[in-house]
Parts: sequence; C-alpha cells; structure tokens
Amino acid sequence: MNETADLSIYKEALLFLATAGVIAPLFFRLRISPVLGFLLAGVALGPYGLGSLDKRAPWLSALAINVESIDRLAAFGVVALLFTMGLELSFERLRRMRRLVFGLGLGQVVVTTLALGVIAWILGLPPASATTIGAALAMSSTAIVIPVLVESKRLGAPVGRASFSVLLFQDLAVAPLLVMAGAFAGGNERGLGWALLSALVPAALALAALIVFGRIALRPFFHFVAETKSPEFFMAACLLVVLGDGLAAAASRLSMALGAFVAGLLLAETEYRREIEVTIEPFKGLLLGLYFVSVGAEINPALILARPTLILGLAVALIAAKALILIGLAAAFRLPARVGAEMAMLLAPGGEFGFVMIGAALAGGLVDRSLATALVSAIAISMLTIPALAKLGQRIGSASRPRAGSAPEEPPPDSDERRVIIVGYGRVGALIGDMLDMHNVPFVAIDADARLVARARAAGKAVYYGDASRPDYMRRSGVETARAVVVTMDSPAANEAVVATTRSLRADVTLVARARDASHARALYQLGVTDAVPETIEASLQLSEAVLVDIGVPMGLVIASVHEKRDEYRKFLVAAGAPERSRSTRKAGRP
Repeated sequence: MNETADLSIYKEALLFLATAGVIAPLFFRLRISPVLGFLLAGVALGPYGLGSLDKRAPWLSALAINVESIDRLAAFGVVALLFTMGLELSFERLRRMRRLVFGLGLGQVVVTTLALGVIAWILGLPPASATTIGAALAMSSTAIVIPVLVESKRLGAPVGRASFSVLLFQDLAVAPLLVMAGAFAGGNERGLGWALLSALVPAALALAALIVFGRIALRPFFHFVAETKSPEFFMAACLLVVLGDGLAAAASRLSMALGAFVAGLLLAETEYRREIEVTIEPFKGLLLGLYFVSVGAEINPALILARPTLILGLAVALIAAKALILIGLAAAFRLPARVGAEMAMLLAPGGEFGFVMIGAALAGGLVDRSLATALVSAIAISMLTIPALAKLGQRIGSASRPRAGSAPEEPPPDSDERRVIIVGYGRVGALIGDMLDMHNVPFVAIDADARLVARARAAGKAVYYGDASRPDYMRRSGVETARAVVVTMDSPAANEAVVATTRSLRADVTLVARARDASHARALYQLGVTDAVPETIEASLQLSEAVLVDIGVPMGLVIASVHEKRDEYRKFLVAAGAPERSRSTRKAGRP
C-alpha cells in the first residue's frame, strides 16, 4: 500500500546538503574559507533568520532549520575532528609537547579565566558568576581553528603546534570547569574541592581504562576487520571506534572529543593509521560543516541590530583581551613574537565550549537570560571572525619572518623525511626495503594485505595498511615530498592504478614499477613511469648471465652484455609507449 511520505523529516538533511554542495564550494571558489559559508548559512537558515519570518512569509520560514534536531548529530563533528588530530600525533609526540600542553595551555586557561573573571566582577557580577563567565570566555574554537590551520597547511608549523596544545588543554579542562560551575550553582553541598575530587578521580580512572583497553584491543580489532578486505566493514569499524570511545568518555563525565582523541592517539601507533584517516575524512568534513551551521543558527541578527554597541563591543573586547594575554604568555614561554601574534589571532575569539558553560551558568542561576543571550551572541560573532583573523595573523607572521642569513627556525618534531614509498611489501617489496636500509635510505611501505602488514610491523618495518590507488591516501603517505615511488604488486591492474594515481599527484617524482612482461611494461610507460622492470625479460637476462658465466665466459664481458641488452629493451619499450603517452599528455593539457 502506498503511503504519502512526510517530506518534512528530510528538510534539515536537504538544506544542509544544499549548503555543503552549493554554498561551501562557492565560498571556496571565491577563496573564502568554507567555514564562513557554513556559519553564514546557519545564520540565514536558523530560527533567527528564516525562522523569524513565520508571520510575514510562512513559505520562507518553512525552510528554517530546526536546531534542536541537528544539535546532537552536529556535536559529532568536533568528536571526529579530535579523533583525526589524535591520528596525526602519537603518545611520544604528545610527550614532547607536554611543555606547551601543560604549560602554555594551563597558563592560558587559568590566566584568562582569572583576568576576565576579575573584569566581570568589577562590572558588578558576584564572584561565582564572574569566574564561571571568565572560564566560558577563556575557551577557543577547536572546530574552526584546526580546519583553518589545515586549510592553510600550518598545522605542523610552530603556530599550529602551539595553538593545538592550548586547544588540547582546554578540552582536558572541560570536566573540571563544568564541575566548578555546578558547585558554584549550589549543586554540591560539600564544596568545590570535594566536587572536583569526586568528578576527576572517576574520570582519570575511566581515561586510564580507555587507554589500557585501546592498547590491548584496537590493533587486533582492525586486523580482524581488514582481513575481510571490505571498505564498508572497515568504515563501520572506524565509526564504531570514534563514537564508542566518545560515548564511553562522556559516560565517565569526560568530554566526548577527549575520548575520541585518545582513540586516535592509540591508533596512530598502528599500521592502520593512514587508511583510517582517509576513511574518516569525509565524515569529519560533513559533520563539521553541520556543526558550523548549528553554531551560525545561534546568532540572532535582530538582537545584534537592537543592541549593536553592547554585542559588538563585547566581541571586540573579548578578542582584544584574550589576544593580549596570549601574546604575553607566548613571550613568557619563549615562543617567537610572530608565533605569539599568529596564535593570538586564532585563539582570541570565543569557542563552542563557551556555549555549554553559559548554558550551565544560566541553568544554575548564576546569570540571567538577558546576559546569557548577550554573551552567547558575542561569542558567536567572535567565532565568525576567525577565518579573517587567521589571514591577518598569517600576514603578520610572514611580515616578521626572519630574513635570509638569520638562524633557522627549529623544525617541528617528527617531521617527515624525504622517503621512498614502496607500494606492495611482498617478497619483491621487502627485498627493495632491505636494499634501501643497506644504503641508509628511509622508506615507508604500503600493502593491502593485513596479515603481511602485521608480520612486517612485528619485524619493526614502517609498513602501513591501505589502498595506494586512492589519491588522498598517497597524499597522507607523503607522495608530495617523496624521493621516489616503487610499485611492486603482482597484479598488473593494481600496479597501473597506483602508477596513474601517483603521476596525477606529482609529475616529477621518480616512479619505478614492476611489470609482468614487455606488453605490460609498455602500458606502464604510457602511464608515465620513469622505469618499468618486466619480470620475463629480467628473468631471461639473469638466466643468460648465469649460463654464460658457468660455461666460462669472463664475468666482466657477461655483465657488460647483459647491461647492453637491458638498455636495448628499455629504449624499445619506452619508444613503444611514447606515442600513446604523448597523445594522453596532450589531452590532459600538459606540455
């Protein structure tokens, strides 16, 4: 029986997909951060935009997004973002960053909370309310700052590491600050100290349990799933780990994002790291876009127009005060002045956790609704300025960069070397790796066989599980800085796919591929390999060399003749592949 579909349940999804498919790409084409596009779309589609036209234009108000219906799903955008940040790090790198995380990050939260709290107290608020507001305004926006840094390729730069360290500590501070707000609101009769202790001890135990369980279970779990060679099952496993760890952390009164970050840290040390990054990236991008739309929907343009001096003044004062504090802290921790200035531009605006803290303060009676609305609007307005402030910070940083001849800046820890990438780590790939090791040439290997990867990792080799025919995977494997790429798989079609992907990403890299026979070698030359090595021809040359030496022909003459014959074959195969290769490059518009 046919039933009339209720199209209203699809409205939010359709509006968001229209934003992601039309508005965000338009902003990207205009060289404006897509984050700003999502935020402005949220303003337009939110309850204070089209939703406010209910009486004047009901047909337009019907297009407004119901924020409550997308809020919970949108929150997973930040969770997925922190998970991918964990994948980019490791416990060792995090240990090296401890001075910034627990020094600069702690200093930023404490100093900013106290400074802004004192200002609020001077303006007439009670100490408890002032401190809660100071903590809320001290937070910065992980969800906007990290994508902006990634987009400008500065996450691995000093400003990126310093900013991420502060953001990470802010996330660690979520549970204590919420407990503090609850205690101030009278939620715990035994006082703030007992409330913090009773919340932090279980949270610390839960975090330790997550780490222990993750170290024991995650690698075998992904090995089990990877053996199915099913992208769908692998994707499901990735989402299960992200959401499962996030919810487990939330059940322990920790931040969901912190739980996902820990899961990412644990998986960063496994051979599945890069494939997981590639798998989770589209979900992260869409969920973050949905999150930005929900943030934009919190902005009330009518309130800003009604009280522009108050709202805009609060936003400007917040950015100015936090920027000055961050610059001072950066100098105290001996960061270069330009790094401090760039970091201040990124972290001075408010953050998403500020909304949570203001909501807790409102629910506990620490602030009235009028003040809460003004503060939320000021935080949201300040978040809108992050892309523009990031560009300003980048200009300040480039203008004050050391001139040629001055001392070079310290490179980031664990920066990728210019390595050789081996695709396929069977017997051929492993032998190539051994030869590279013999000559002290660093390499990273990729293979789609989970069992082979596990054995190689157990032997201490830098081998990762993944599909090298995917452009995003090869980018994450460092193809843009690789010294060479060697393709050694035994499947001709798979080799050709990897060769085509590699050449499309980088035209100048040395690209050597294993070929089954002369015909396959010609096809590889057409795709743009530097050298193709046909198995049948090489086997024939090796057999010829062995028999000639065994029957008494001088080895020098034999080796010279083998090299000469190999060069003849290579010239013939290159020439055979050249006409087709030339036509294909002309079609592609390359010279």
